Amino acid sequence: MSLVTRKRKKSDINIIPLVDVLMVLIFFFLMTMQFKNEDVLNITPPKIETAGSNALTEQILIAIGPEGEFYLNNHPVNEEQLEKALEIAGENNPDQPILLVSDEETALKHVTKVMDWARGNNMNKLKLKSR
Repeated sequence: MSLVTRKRKKSDINIIPLVDVLMVLIFFFLMTMQFKNEDVLNITPPKIETAGSNALTEQILIAIGPEGEFYLNNHPVNEEQLEKALEIAGENNPDQPILLVSDEETALKHVTKVMDWARGNNMNKLKLKSR
């Protein structure tokens, strides 16, 4: 009896398909991730269930803090400065959109005051930001 010795084929792992699949998954997750814009201001806007998304670009950002403090494009301003800025913006470009962000604890009188200033300067493209 003769013993036939067969060589076993050495098994190896081909990692190229694995790398391909991992690259596709990484690309997919990077493309579908939502990066949140962390605002410098500590403002929590109120929640509105039926609001649409704010798709405005190149807009004036006006924020109102819980104590009624005003911010124009993330810079603190007083009432007179904000009113003057809206007057100048209304003269230069009345079609410029305004995004108004207020804390959920902000008194309504502050929000309506800003809305009156904007509309008084023919700036009617005004949106309120919500969560």
